[in-house]
Amino acid sequence: MTLKGRDFLTLKDFSTEEILYLIDLAAWFKKKKKNGELHDRLKGKNVALIFEKTSTRTRCSFEVAAHDLGMGTTYLDPAGSQIGKKESIEDTARVLGRMFDGIEYRGYGQEIVESLAENADVPVWNGLTNEYHPTQILADMLTMKEYFGELKGRTLTYMGDARYNMGNSLMIGCAKLGLNFRIAAPGKYFPDPALVAECEAWAEESGGSICLSEDAEAMVADADAVYTDVWVSMGEPDEVWEERIRDLTPYRVTMDRMKRTAKGSIFLHCLPAFHDLKTKIGAEKGKQFSLTEMEVTDEVFQKYSASVFDEAENRMHTIKAVMAATLADWEIG
Repeated sequence: MTLKGRDFLTLKDFSTEEILYLIDLAAWFKKKKKNGELHDRLKGKNVALIFEKTSTRTRCSFEVAAHDLGMGTTYLDPAGSQIGKKESIEDTARVLGRMFDGIEYRGYGQEIVESLAENADVPVWNGLTNEYHPTQILADMLTMKEYFGELKGRTLTYMGDARYNMGNSLMIGCAKLGLNFRIAAPGKYFPDPALVAECEAWAEESGGSICLSEDAEAMVADADAVYTDVWVSMGEPDEVWEERIRDLTPYRVTMDRMKRTAKGSIFLHCLPAFHDLKTKIGAEKGKQFSLTEMEVTDEVFQKYSASVFDEAENRMHTIKAVMAATLADWEIG
């Protein structure tokens, strides 16, 4: 299988077989790294990393992965780039495409990363947009495969606001890979109906299923993995905190709910997590709204921390697979 020259913008663009190939390639790279085996055959290549939204895991994952492959990186944050300000997205893509072998974008609307891909003659990778977060889902699926072996037929429950990148991308990934995907949230936090319909069609082909419900207890029952995310994302106004806390507190991941899941279940979170008050924002919002934890209790987070931090590490291995597969052909030994 070859993905050389492809962009990586959303999992909608990839077949079940291609997604599984990327997961297998990531596992192969992970084994090589753990064994101390060099895999730097992309020496001489350079990649640009555009971050309009900052990140710990995404930046570190792309930089370490690129260095492991032998590539150089140039990090462009909002202060270090004229993208969309003094220079259009199209012109930026044309310039960077002549200097770099690949471009990563993490920021706002999906239309931005799509414009970069349309105008750059090199692969473009989506590190996160408002609508999609495909590299995160590869890490999630690799983590589930490590814990359960086979992905098909497993049940993943997402609790919280499912209208944006995480809810959308998890639903797509599960639908294409034959998992049973459940959402537990108030109805107004469900994904776009058109995307749900697309995913239902993919799920029918793969043997998976899609279920959206306001009944949190029913959605976690016998689930293999329970997933949640922060209630308010970067770039959203402070005014939404009160509404989200009111609406989503009934969908917090608690130990009582984890006890309803399948034997051997895991908890997943794309991080950062507000499971305590040890962050500036956590302390501020905790005081403002009389909370000690938000989307997940500290008890759950600490008990299931192994799967959460396996998942965080797997961001690097799966991002490495995406860059490697779109820049060269690899034979998995």
